[in-house]
Amino acid sequence: MSVHRRGLGRLLPLGLLMATWVGGAWLLAGCQVVVQPPFTAASATPAPSPTPVVLIATPTPLPPLPDADLDAAERRIVEVYRRVAPAVVNITTQVLRSDFFFGVYPEEGSGSGFVFDQAGHIVTNYHVVEGARQIVVSFGEGVEMPAQVVGVDPANDLAVLRVEELPEGVLPVPLGDSDELQVGQTAIAIGNPFGQFERTLTVGVISAVNRTLRVDNERVLRGVIQTDASINRGNSGGPLLDSRGRLIGVNTAIYSPTGTSAGVGFAVPVNKVKRVVPVLIERGRFPHPWLGIEGLGYVLYPELAEALGLPTSQGLLIAQAYRDSPAVRAGIRTATREVIYGRRRLLVGGDVLVAIDGVPLRTWEDLDAYLQERAEVGQTVTLTLWRNGRQIELPVVLGEQPS
Repeated sequence: MSVHRRGLGRLLPLGLLMATWVGGAWLLAGCQVVVQPPFTAASATPAPSPTPVVLIATPTPLPPLPDADLDAAERRIVEVYRRVAPAVVNITTQVLRSDFFFGVYPEEGSGSGFVFDQAGHIVTNYHVVEGARQIVVSFGEGVEMPAQVVGVDPANDLAVLRVEELPEGVLPVPLGDSDELQVGQTAIAIGNPFGQFERTLTVGVISAVNRTLRVDNERVLRGVIQTDASINRGNSGGPLLDSRGRLIGVNTAIYSPTGTSAGVGFAVPVNKVKRVVPVLIERGRFPHPWLGIEGLGYVLYPELAEALGLPTSQGLLIAQAYRDSPAVRAGIRTATREVIYGRRRLLVGGDVLVAIDGVPLRTWEDLDAYLQERAEVGQTVTLTLWRNGRQIELPVVLGEQPS
């Protein structure tokens, strides 16, 4: 993931800006992307002058509109902004980058965050502060404070910072309940798009809930909220709110063919924040449950199961396991021989995992989703296995995933 970056006195190499091209559009991890303009052939007609880029936008002061002239929906949004905006911060980071031509050089980045509690803890995205050697938090009106990283959880793209003290009158953002969200209800985003326009408010609706979002080859965000509230580069880590001003999510990514908001934004749900952030504050990291067999085998399908003479056509054929892992300690069995199937060499003879705690498993993603969303370290789970032609149940105490 990447955030809005500005090279300090250097041209920013294109390779430093990360995004993923998916299905004809850019998946922006952290709300940044660089999109190349389409190629056009040379023409005798002079090219039009480029559109000026706004570097500093200063709004023209207008007299405030009396509350009596606002309708009920407008009054509610105005009140949400009045209460919550002071708790939304701009986060500026400095990281060291290395380049073949320029060597090591500093680079700035920016994102958003919000006050979590009265102790000065601030929640943001992990990718906003990833690799940062210096972090400054701005509360607006010239109030800036250095911040320290308290804890990070890359798997859920969450991080907790801490400042020594909060400005007078700044209150934590109240927490809502993402399990109660309904498609169509109001969604309000506050953040710092492009690192310049602090505390910008946009309004939309909840477009979908419980999305699964793959942000790179190793990380999958689950239970994600989708919204059409405008989210751009620099909004990462900012709050997504309901119409009562309660936190319902942490803005983390957008899907766009252009690199700017296309009405498809994503947020980590607040109930995951409730689960992860207190642990980060206490321990500095969030322990993820682990069996030690994840991905170390084959997904069964009817043709393969028939060729191997297995009694089930779906499940996970276990080929290997990590030494001294929870699965090995519980007595799970791995491959005993090698066979040729088509053009593949397969390790076979191990257990076939078909369910965990009674929940059927068809893919490795099913297993990972159960472990990450419904289990915790130290919990005993029951694996349903096929072994030597009969079905057995094997209790396993989950361990902590190695870092």
